[in-house]
Amino acid sequence: MTDRAISKEAMLTSLRDIHLPAEAPGGFVADLAVAVGLACLAALVIAALLRALSLKARPNSARTLQDRLAALADRSEAERRVALLHLLREHQPDRYAELRGALYRPGNGLDLALLEAEVARRV
Repeated sequence: MTDRAISKEAMLTSLRDIHLPAEAPGGFVADLAVAVGLACLAALVIAALLRALSLKARPNSARTLQDRLAALADRSEAERRVALLHLLREHQPDRYAELRGALYRPGNGLDLALLEAEVARRV
């Protein structure tokens, strides 16, 4: 280096001669890694958004079992049987497991009155 200052024109001329290399070492691999990383990140964001949009609200569990039984009164026999089985499975899983075998017997071995009595014991 010299002790004298260079002129503005000389400095600008020397800057124009600087050229970056066309390919940096590992350029293709680095570009590919960035592209794959961004695609994975975008997929995670989209999956999280779809999951948040598709989640159903949990049923109101503040309702008592007696309220839920009263709501079944106006349904058909088949709908009541299914709803009573769900209630029994939810509140008395061990008793449900005992009755589950009768579900697939010919002639439907589970009587509606039996189910109502089982669930009513819980009330």
